[in-house]
Amino acid sequence: ISQWGHDFRPEYRQLLPVRQRFPGAVCVALTATATPRVQQDITATLDLRNENIFVASFDRPNLFIGIQPKVDTVRQILDFLAAHAEQTGIIYCSTQKHVDDLSRILQEKGLSALPYHAGLDKTVREQNQRAFMVDDARIMVATIAFGMGVDKPDVRFVLHVDLPQDMESYYQQIGRAGRDGLPAECLLLFGYGDVHTIHHFINQGAPSEAEGRRERLQTMVSWTESFDCRRKGLLAYFGESY
Repeated sequence: ISQWGHDFRPEYRQLLPVRQRFPGAVCVALTATATPRVQQDITATLDLRNENIFVASFDRPNLFIGIQPKVDTVRQILDFLAAHAEQTGIIYCSTQKHVDDLSRILQEKGLSALPYHAGLDKTVREQNQRAFMVDDARIMVATIAFGMGVDKPDVRFVLHVDLPQDMESYYQQIGRAGRDGLPAECLLLFGYGDVHTIHHFINQGAPSEAEGRRERLQTMVSWTESFDCRRKGLLAYFGESY
C-alpha cells in the first residue's frame, strides 16, 4: 500500500475508507521488507493511531552475499554452477528471453535446469515448479514471476544474472536461499547495461511510480558499487545497524 513499495497498486490505497467504515476493527499490517520510510508511509496511509510497530532483524547470517562484475556471463555462470554441483538453486534473469536462452544453454551442457516465467503455459509453469520442489530439477532459471509461495528449505544458492530493480526485490529473492539455516551463497553479476534496461522498464510503467522506482534503482546501483561489506549496506537500507 506504500507509494515507496516495490509493488505499488492504486487500489490498495482504498483500504483507508474500509478502516473508517469499521473504526472498532483491529488492523494489522504485515510486510517482509519495509524500510523505515515504508513503515511511516503505511502508518500514514492506513491512519494508524497509537500504533505498535514490531520489526525483527533482517540479518540472515547463513547467507554469503557477493557481487562480481559481468565479464563473460555464460562462463561465470558455468563456473559458479560447477562450484555448486549437485546443489539446488535459483538463477534470476530480468527478461523471459534471457530465461529461455540461459535454460537452453544449461540443458545443452547437461545440467538439470528448467525455465519459469509468465510467458510459459500455466501447465508448464506448474510442472516445472513441481519438478524443482521435489528435486527432479536442480536449477530453476526464472524471472521474478517465480518465488511467491515457494518455500523450499534446501536452496543452496541464488544467482542474479541481471540487476534487480531495487533492494526490496533483491532481499526477497535471496531470502529463498538457506531457509534450513545451513550456508547458502548469493551472487549478483553486475553490468551497467542492466541499469539502462531497468530504466526502459520504468519509462514504460505508470508515471506516478517512476520517481520512486528511479530512486530505488539508484540506491541499488550505489550498493553494488560500494566497497563496504555487502551485509552492512543491505541491513542499513532496512534501518538496521550491523
